[in-house]
Amino acid sequence: MTEVHGTSVEPNDNTDPRRWLTLGIVILAAFIVVLDNSVLYVAIPTILREFHTTLPSLQWVITGYSLTFATLLIIGGRLGDVYGHRRIFIIGAALFGLGSLVASISQSVPQLVLGEAIIEGVGAALMMPATLAILSGTFRGKERGTAFAMWGATAGVGVAFGPVIGGFLTTNYSWRWAFRINVIVAPIAIIGALLFMRRGQRGDRHLGIDVPGAILVASGMFLLVLGLSEGGTYGWLAPRDSVVIGGNTVWPSTAPISIIVVVFAVAAALLATFVVYERAKERRGGSPLFEFSLLKTHKSLRWGLLTGTILAMGQLSLLFVLPVFLQDGKHLSAEQNGWWMLPTGLFVIAGAQIGGRLIRRIGTIYVVRVGLVMQALGILLVALVVRPDLSLLELMPGYLLYGVGIGFGASQLTNVILEHIPRTKTGVVSGANTTARQVGMALGVAVMGALLTAQTVRRATTEVAAAALSPDVRTHVLSRIHALGTNFAPPPGTTSHDLATLRNVLESSVASGARFALVFATVVVMIGAMVSFLIPRTEPPPADAAFQAVERFEPFEPLDVDPALVDGTG
Repeated sequence: MTEVHGTSVEPNDNTDPRRWLTLGIVILAAFIVVLDNSVLYVAIPTILREFHTTLPSLQWVITGYSLTFATLLIIGGRLGDVYGHRRIFIIGAALFGLGSLVASISQSVPQLVLGEAIIEGVGAALMMPATLAILSGTFRGKERGTAFAMWGATAGVGVAFGPVIGGFLTTNYSWRWAFRINVIVAPIAIIGALLFMRRGQRGDRHLGIDVPGAILVASGMFLLVLGLSEGGTYGWLAPRDSVVIGGNTVWPSTAPISIIVVVFAVAAALLATFVVYERAKERRGGSPLFEFSLLKTHKSLRWGLLTGTILAMGQLSLLFVLPVFLQDGKHLSAEQNGWWMLPTGLFVIAGAQIGGRLIRRIGTIYVVRVGLVMQALGILLVALVVRPDLSLLELMPGYLLYGVGIGFGASQLTNVILEHIPRTKTGVVSGANTTARQVGMALGVAVMGALLTAQTVRRATTEVAAAALSPDVRTHVLSRIHALGTNFAPPPGTTSHDLATLRNVLESSVASGARFALVFATVVVMIGAMVSFLIPRTEPPPADAAFQAVERFEPFEPLDVDPALVDGTG
């Protein structure tokens, strides 16, 4: 430690030779978290057959993981601020590996839910905020942009490579290897963290956990994500189906309103109470779970979180809508679908590397804005070429803009959000950042899924009504289309003439639905790009003033002041 104007200063983090090993460990952990769910999607049909179960029950494996993850992210970040991010990272990785082990040897859906949805979900909620906080505290200056670029590329690549890896493992080995990968990788990440990751600063124990705030935000986020995930199943306003738990009907389909309306109302009440409680606690000089004053003093945080939430709604559309079209409209297998989506991951890697270098020339926020516009144009180009006889080559221009745009925008947006946050608060802010994106993704999937289904059904019913089918066949097919949506398939016994007609109807209808949803996603991403113009180019808040002064004071070997020592929280 050295002294500058009476203030204790740590040596610049960029002199630590272990920082690149730390980046490698963080990337490895982020990769398995993102990969986990995307790998599992393509294995669902195989698990259904092996467990002799139903799709609704198995969907709770994926939905439950998302619920646990989104519910605990802010709490996981706070635990890192209090007890140290390295320690919480290691605990999260251990839980993630344990949950993967339980899932890999499961013999029933409840056991799979326990391993994947609960234990893995908790582990991921501890790890992900810690990875961002560790990067934020380890890198400074030009290297910071490179580090966040690689972290962002990892997230995009994990989503793109997941179907390929999952399809390969499921087809040639077993779906259980989708979890066994984590059982192998998690201990490697733990050992790497113990050997190479700097201990960093001790957590600020006097902050506390803020149990009432934690309960409020966890309950509210759980219900919010639950409502967004299940609205399509149970109805957004009017009930579509009864809610049955443990064989007992807790909300009948004859009720005047859907249970989702009640879920959203309770979620809104809990989250509003959380905001009021946290702001009151902060005014009293307490230690709230999340300091809402940060949104006022840090415009980069305020507008960055809003941009990230909007972006997540539209950004996921290509990875959600296009596979539906490829499998239901072009009749590709899950493994073929994965290979068709693979180029997006390669373009994300390239975009992240280019974006990391560009920030040294034009600045981080400009790279983010260019990336968001590129993503919107990429989604639009894909929407314009979607049709039943689509070729992979025709998708490449859209893939290029979309993937490079993610490499530019997604990772560097996180860099912007965390750039001026005091180190004692990077964990909880990282958790809030990931939570905002999870909510945006859940909302985006719900909206895009509804638009895709509605447009597909509308187009299909119009074409079936005009097709040369017998009245009995037409009536039967229309009822199946309304019931099954994009999952519609001609019933057994359909004549060859009717089969060819219905196949053409299905292909063109799914293509129409996909185009409609992708155009809407383009508009959403463009709105996110416009909101990003509210993010200031530079915003050194008062708490970081000493840090800026120290860098100007010593030009030959910049020093890094811990903002916690300046703002009085350390």
